[in-house]
Amino acid sequence: LRLVTVLKAILEGEKAAVLERDHHLPLSFHRRQEELKFSLGLQRLQHRVREIQALRDGSAGVGLGGRMGSSSAWVCRGAQRGELPTLILEAVKELELAKQQVLKRIQIWKRQQQLAGNGALFEENLTPLQKRCESLVEVYFQLHQQVMAASAELGPELLPRLLERFNEVLSSLVKR
Repeated sequence: LRLVTVLKAILEGEKAAVLERDHHLPLSFHRRQEELKFSLGLQRLQHRVREIQALRDGSAGVGLGGRMGSSSAWVCRGAQRGELPTLILEAVKELELAKQQVLKRIQIWKRQQQLAGNGALFEENLTPLQKRCESLVEVYFQLHQQVMAASAELGPELLPRLLERFNEVLSSLVKR
């Protein structure tokens, strides 16, 4: 993690130097950077969902003599039942961040469409935006399924809050 932190700091310094030198990078650079950020966030979210599934399978896979099942996440994390709510909360937070990225992109697309009425260039291709929405909704349903399967472990006070957050994510995506 220290190596990643050092490399990240170096790359951010390099990026700042490039931006300082080339005050304005092409739009395609920013769009590609945004796509990479979204795909990284989505991959992180998918990994969280797999961790939750592995943790749930691992807790069910504890057999006789306290031996653990085949779940690698269970073994690697030294997981205990108390970690499941924390892991789910982290995943929901990442889901909300990914939703914000999609909504930001939708807002940019709407603004570009408005400017096109004044003669500005406008890329009408909705396929990348549609793929973002579809992949986010797919992960949403996977995570929702994991939350519902773990509802007994989450307790009566946490589950309604999580379900409310899920409803807000889906309704804001549908409304926009």
